[in-house]
Amino acid sequence: MEKVQGEMEIERWERSEELSDAEKKVIQETWSRVYTNCEDVGVSILIRFFVQFPSAKQYFSQFKHMEDPLEMERTPQLRKHARRVMGAVNTVVENINDSEKVSSVLALVGKAHALKHKVEPVYFKFFTGVMLEVIAEEYANDFTPEVQRAWTKLKSLIYTHVTATYKEADREPSK
Repeated sequence: MEKVQGEMEIERWERSEELSDAEKKVIQETWSRVYTNCEDVGVSILIRFFVQFPSAKQYFSQFKHMEDPLEMERTPQLRKHARRVMGAVNTVVENINDSEKVSSVLALVGKAHALKHKVEPVYFKFFTGVMLEVIAEEYANDFTPEVQRAWTKLKSLIYTHVTATYKEADREPSK
């Protein structure tokens, strides 16, 4: 059974709060530790995501029928996608002080997932939540309440920017 978030949670997600300079610094500091193990952390995030939201596997032909997390973990495609996801998050974090660059990167991610892969936008909400859970658990000593608040804002920013691209794609005339 998949987790489903309540309407209050969804409403809170839809709003993206500005990150303060202190919060941006905290995100960059914690991310520098996470990114040293980017592939393993990325694989952990994807495995948990697919376990909690098995319907998300439909977008991955290589392992959509796999039930065993260990089997998924061993696929080169999952590891490759984990590196790609972590690389995108890294680009966002590295450029966190350049809102245009962040918007551009997340627009590319959103456009690829909306138009090419046809992924439902709600999966970004689920994915970013799982990402935060895994990072908070694996780096528990670094995840003070202050860090948690900053990352929650970043999670919301990612979701808001990516789904804005979906809305734009819906408005574009078909080619």
